[in-house]
Amino acid sequence: MSQIDSSNALKIIPLGGLHEIGKNTCVFEYNDEIVLLDAGLAFPTDGMHGVNVVLPDMTYLRENRHKIRGMIVTHGHEDHIGGIAFHLKQFDIPVIYGPKLAMALLKDKLAEAGVSDRTKLHTVSPRQTVRISPSILVEYIRNTHSMADSFTVALHTPVGVVIHTGDFKIDHTPVDGELFDFQRLAEHGEKGVLCLISDSTNSEVPGFTPSERAVYPNLDRVFSQAKGRLLVTTFASSVHRVNMILDLAKKNGRVVSVVGRSMLNVIAHARNLGYIQCQDDLFVPLNMLNKVPDENVLILTTGSQGEPMAALTRIANSEHRQVKIREGDTVVFSANPIPGNTIAVVNTIDKLMMLGAKVVYGKDKGIHVSGHGAQEDQKMMIALTRPKFFLPVHGEHRMLVKHSETAQSMGIPAENMVIINNGDVVGLTPDSFGIVGKVPSGIELVDSSQSGMVNQRVLKERQQLAEDGIITVAAAIGWNGKWAAKPEVHLRGVVTTLEKSKLEQQIVRTIESVVRDRWDDPKQPILTGAEIDWNRLKDEIEASLRRMLRRELQSNPTVVFLLQPPAEPPAALAGRRQRSSAKAS
Repeated sequence: MSQIDSSNALKIIPLGGLHEIGKNTCVFEYNDEIVLLDAGLAFPTDGMHGVNVVLPDMTYLRENRHKIRGMIVTHGHEDHIGGIAFHLKQFDIPVIYGPKLAMALLKDKLAEAGVSDRTKLHTVSPRQTVRISPSILVEYIRNTHSMADSFTVALHTPVGVVIHTGDFKIDHTPVDGELFDFQRLAEHGEKGVLCLISDSTNSEVPGFTPSERAVYPNLDRVFSQAKGRLLVTTFASSVHRVNMILDLAKKNGRVVSVVGRSMLNVIAHARNLGYIQCQDDLFVPLNMLNKVPDENVLILTTGSQGEPMAALTRIANSEHRQVKIREGDTVVFSANPIPGNTIAVVNTIDKLMMLGAKVVYGKDKGIHVSGHGAQEDQKMMIALTRPKFFLPVHGEHRMLVKHSETAQSMGIPAENMVIINNGDVVGLTPDSFGIVGKVPSGIELVDSSQSGMVNQRVLKERQQLAEDGIITVAAAIGWNGKWAAKPEVHLRGVVTTLEKSKLEQQIVRTIESVVRDRWDDPKQPILTGAEIDWNRLKDEIEASLRRMLRRELQSNPTVVFLLQPPAEPPAALAGRRQRSSAKAS
């Protein structure tokens, strides 16, 4: 490749979605124009205590907000639209274009967050083109995925056509009948695609990803064999799967109760837009289920990933107000755990079994198929588009590497592709392709307050509290350096082989030692003129307590020391203060 002239290059800057699953966010920049493609979120890992949502670091966009011309949304999954409402609290996005279902879901999110006035939403149709900035024209091309109304996009830019696949698999028999637009992709391939940016999630899986319809007969068999109540969980946004579940419920003579806010929300929008078609009388409120025989009940619920607050997790923990597991229930997991969620899912399964439910789960049951293309799907995408340059995205590192190997097997030279990290700036010109810079990258964390970001200091403090606990000590000391009241010691989450009374004694002795040294030390008197430096005394006691506790406990609990000084100085000290003031004047 020739040397890249970054001043005339289209810059491709992924801020999320690389070397990970989730928070897919990509920036396209040409001169002073920025166009965003998707803005997703991810879910916290076990060490992120109290964190609800993980977002990409958006420093680059905050610093360049004046360049933002608009956003392209490919589909409505949370890992592609879940971060938009959070970002709009920090900067405006003039316009967002996306498919009907994604825009309906996004409209609710923006209204709930109070940021609807920070952007304008526009729906698009297959093969529609929109000019999102002076230099970038975007064409929406229908694809197939686990969510209805999903698109690949072709960006017409000054350097050439760039195709971003979005999430995709090649499904020749889609549930909604909306076929993958191979013809339009092939037309672009014939004319010339400069760069293909492609979904790498299943790049390690040989063959084709099965059609969504492959799940139907297997779910039908499970439903027909269930003797009591059926509880079924899947991704709320998997509209095709939800549609099949509702259809099978009707076929097997079951009414449906929907549990979980996101599931209710998606079904409502999908029905309004025609992606789910069923009669109103199929649905029964939870509080009316006691009037329906168990063999005629299906409860459709969120929680397929073992999320702590999801409905099925609360049911498994016997914490749900209206649904309790009982003998004879069958629980169906029509979803596989995404990376990082396996332990939470198997814990939920165990708890459901211990409560007496029969649980149907696992890849061997054929009750779930992926929404992402395997190696043969990826090869077909490359064959149709015939790109000059190739950029694998949306996946962990090994997935990106494997996808690049697949592309090489299809004839794309190794020097015409790069494997990049979040924050890398890729420069693209008609004759060159490579990394030309770096922007800030990383994560931003949001807790249940939704009011601000959880910074690294707060997260570290939470981790320390979780690992080693907290010790609070309250002490009142008089002007003479003696106890004004007995110290109070409280231990929370602290593991110690010492008896609490002995630990309290050591804490008291440590405080007494510091106080005695400071009152008696002629070189560093705590009493300066007519004043006592209580803040300095508090800091020294706290530091000494930390050292002692670290030595005795072999751990590092958080120490909070509360020092209560006396309200008024004694008469002798007050007189001394007056004499000092007079002498100074």
